[in-house]
Amino acid sequence: MTASAFDIAILGAGPVGRVLALMLARVAPDPARIALLQGTAPASTADAAPAADPRVLAMNHGSRVLLESLDAWPERSADIRSIHVSQRGRLGRSLIRHTDFDVPQLGSVVGYSGLYARLEARVAQCGVTLLSGPPARILEQDADGVRVAQGDTELRCRVVVQSDGAGGEDLRRDYGQHAVLTTAHATLPRPGWAWERFTSEGPLALLPHPHTPEAHSVVWCSTPQRAAELAALDNAAFSRALSAAFGDRLGRLSSQAPRHVFPLALSARRAQVQGRVAAIGNAAQTLHPVAGQGLNLGLRDAARLAQALGAWLPGPDASPAPALAEFAGARQFDRLITAGLTDLMPRVFATGLAPVEHACGLALLGLDLAAPLRAPLARHLLQGFRT
Repeated sequence: MTASAFDIAILGAGPVGRVLALMLARVAPDPARIALLQGTAPASTADAAPAADPRVLAMNHGSRVLLESLDAWPERSADIRSIHVSQRGRLGRSLIRHTDFDVPQLGSVVGYSGLYARLEARVAQCGVTLLSGPPARILEQDADGVRVAQGDTELRCRVVVQSDGAGGEDLRRDYGQHAVLTTAHATLPRPGWAWERFTSEGPLALLPHPHTPEAHSVVWCSTPQRAAELAALDNAAFSRALSAAFGDRLGRLSSQAPRHVFPLALSARRAQVQGRVAAIGNAAQTLHPVAGQGLNLGLRDAARLAQALGAWLPGPDASPAPALAEFAGARQFDRLITAGLTDLMPRVFATGLAPVEHACGLALLGLDLAAPLRAPLARHLLQGFRT
């Protein structure tokens, strides 16, 4: 087994890991001493490669600013200037506009494959060491460092950052929901609008499509049985079901695109730091997709960790413990609030209990009528809690 030494090893080369690598490369005396470990998928699962990933991502304003500062914003995106939140079959709705906060957009929608390709190109230029092979694993850590194995290669690292995975086992919740992802065209499209409609089975989101102005990216959460039934419908039947669930605000919805189904669960670690190992992004928490907060939260993890480790990197012989403790403390509140909101919303709106659903409708109405009540939630959706 060959061995190499690095100051920092980032396990997982998804968007969050690549953003962290780019930010650290800017401040590291020697970017080559930062290793980004990319797990390669076997040929039998090539359809799961980033270039074929069907997901779209809702990026909030803060995430866009971060990616643009790294010259990593993808070529294609669709702006979100208004967000409409409603509940099927109940009164009450809330509307958030970009003009409320004097920003050009509340967020944007990008394709996963486009974002990944742009980040891949930028990482190739930044000077960090990119290592590809089987998924890396931590062998052990001691007071001086961490041993990591990737296939037949062993790395000795001062700090390890886990950025990909399934969130850990400390906190888990199975929502009893699967998400159906697809694309739909509307006869009365409204560019720049994002829609979150809560139903008794789960939220239904329609987002501006990054490639086609009259199309919308659909994220339809429902019971596993219902999701399987929806995925199996022919295009005409699925389009009718989608129009019935969403309503007529966009006219008639028509979907000819493939449909993909993903199970939904909460999975999170209580602590983001253990010794010399830090967890960010999906390795720290995997969230329900309601409100599109998962990747945005992960990017805030990466930005704050880069800030903390950037102060340590010029003298890596010193203990990284103070920097890692600073990072963990700074991220507690944002993680708690974001995970709490995305955990509560899909459950409380889907209780099936009329008094609860009416109370949710009144809450939406109250948010719409009272700007001081709406502002904290909207600002969190806009940029999260940053320290």
